[in-house]
Amino acid sequence: MSRKLSNQFFRDFLVIFLLTILDTVLAFMFLSFASGLIAGSLAKNQYPASAIIQEDYNQIDASAVVANGGGVQVVDKEYRVVYSKGLDTIGKDKLTVEEFTAFLTESKSKPYHYDILYHPQGEFWLIVTFPTSIRLDFSLVFNKEATAGDFVRAGSVIAFVVLIYLLILALFTFIYSRITAASITIPLKKLCDGTRLLREGDYSVRVDLRLKNEFAELQNTFNDMAARIEHEISLRKRSEEDRRRLILDISHDLKNPMSSIQGYAELLIKNAGIPEQERDEYLEIILNNSKRANRLLTELFELSQLDSPEFSLKLAKTDICEYIRQLCGELVPQLEREGFKYEFDIPEDSVFVMLDTDRFSRIIQNLANNAMRYNPKGTQVTVSLMIQDDKVLIDFSDDGIGIPDQLAAMIFKPFVRADDSRNSRTGGSGLGLSIARKIAKAHGGDLVLLSGSGGSNFRITLPTV
Repeated sequence: MSRKLSNQFFRDFLVIFLLTILDTVLAFMFLSFASGLIAGSLAKNQYPASAIIQEDYNQIDASAVVANGGGVQVVDKEYRVVYSKGLDTIGKDKLTVEEFTAFLTESKSKPYHYDILYHPQGEFWLIVTFPTSIRLDFSLVFNKEATAGDFVRAGSVIAFVVLIYLLILALFTFIYSRITAASITIPLKKLCDGTRLLREGDYSVRVDLRLKNEFAELQNTFNDMAARIEHEISLRKRSEEDRRRLILDISHDLKNPMSSIQGYAELLIKNAGIPEQERDEYLEIILNNSKRANRLLTELFELSQLDSPEFSLKLAKTDICEYIRQLCGELVPQLEREGFKYEFDIPEDSVFVMLDTDRFSRIIQNLANNAMRYNPKGTQVTVSLMIQDDKVLIDFSDDGIGIPDQLAAMIFKPFVRADDSRNSRTGGSGLGLSIARKIAKAHGGDLVLLSGSGGSNFRITLPTV
């Protein structure tokens, strides 16, 4: 790719090189043409020496020349300035032979135009002077009467100069084409290398072009794309790990009750003479395990519903303070039966939120069940409500054993439990908090675990209306 682009740039600049040569030739032609167009309008060409010369220099009319900023001088055969009108660049009344010769030979190097004409009868030189506006001294003269050796030498020098000019121009063209190509091919090569690494699975690759042009925008777009892909791949891997763990957890949690049900059912079938009291105990174990399996399947179904795109809440404008007071009242018998203390701090004001009361009650019930399941008797459960920045904050806390730090970051994931032994007596399904958080988020709020010393403190956030 680099070589192709470099060659393409070289071909393009070669065309520019040829066009530059053509443009140079045309420039000289146009200058010559333009010089011919304006020649007649210049003062120096309107009032040449031949137009005003007289046999008697005293009869020369220099008024038009002087009026146009020029001057007229007459130098006789003794090199004396015998007549002078207007602009005088000689500056003397008499010249020596050397001074007059120098004046004639150096006239073209001065910023003036001199038209010098000799009158043989009057034996004087007429000099008409005009200030030069702009003069470009370049001319190519060819005289076939010149000696062959001079022509060859002069032609060789001119050809050599033209060749050197073309070589230097070609060298500059080549160097500039390579530099220009490199400014594009180097960033493209870095982007191609980054794309290749990305294709091969290195999603951590980033490109640093250290440029501030359009390539910088392309670099930022590439890096943003790579970061997004890396993030998506990370999420996909995490999701796949969670899916595998979820399947293992479901299998494990269903295997125990189903194995227990199967074992005791086979025992009852094979031993028809089992005493009635023992039979009733076995049947109760079968019933409890079937309830446990059914509860797990119900919660899995509910969790699946919450993740479904078709899931929707039946929202109604509700006074959240009054509603929380009702839920707390329903919790009191359970808390007292389990030997828990309680304290409720709910304002008397009316604060309205959009609420699906059936779904939202599940959040409070799950938090209460966890508090009573994992904490010892005598633990105090506190429910408080406050308003902050157009949001309702509901804190459900206890002063029990708390949640281990290693579980706090993933407590809302399915099948994560404070009691990781999956004890059938103390451990729940591990789906309650996950379901509760999804319900809170579906209401436009959230459910988080607040950090603090002693016990656990969950906060439910809801937007007010």
